[in-house]
Amino acid sequence: MTKWAMVADLRRCVGCQTCTAACKQANGTPPGVQWRRVLDLEVGEYPEVKRAFVPVGCMHCDQPPCMDVCPSTATRKRADGIVTVDPQLCIGCAYCAVACPYEARYKIDGIATKCTFCVERIDAGTAKGLTPGVDPEATPACVNSCIAQALHFGDADDPASNVSRLLAEYQHFRMHEEVGTGPNFHYLWDRAP
Repeated sequence: MTKWAMVADLRRCVGCQTCTAACKQANGTPPGVQWRRVLDLEVGEYPEVKRAFVPVGCMHCDQPPCMDVCPSTATRKRADGIVTVDPQLCIGCAYCAVACPYEARYKIDGIATKCTFCVERIDAGTAKGLTPGVDPEATPACVNSCIAQALHFGDADDPASNVSRLLAEYQHFRMHEEVGTGPNFHYLWDRAP
């Protein structure tokens, strides 16, 4: 089975926001709507304070709380793990936005929107025999645009994939994992011991 996942190498992200711009361009989101954002954080204590940059967006959870609260069944999870919103079914109630612990939902023109992992690119690319995460034509726009090569995409169920190899080689975490959502966006921060 295929399970799409994204990996962000926090040691490499420079906070340039190129992923944010590429996402906006690829998806045509209006001003103020950023499906892929980069948080700028200060970590440590004086005098050892550093900046950390953390890309965030929809985590395409194994147990998406946004789906559980959707009264119209507009939010769905595909077999490959991608969480989608059907604009024909969305009634604009924004329950999903309230339920999302990642603040990854936006209401535009009366419907809920969010990062799709560029599902159209993935589907069109795989139909041509391309490999998402390897072939740019089948890979999310934010990953393709990352100047620091901090973002990676691939099949987490394939032990030979780029994301599986990164997760095996480096220490990593998932944001708000304790709430039981099972996010499919992983953060690398150091080599595995």
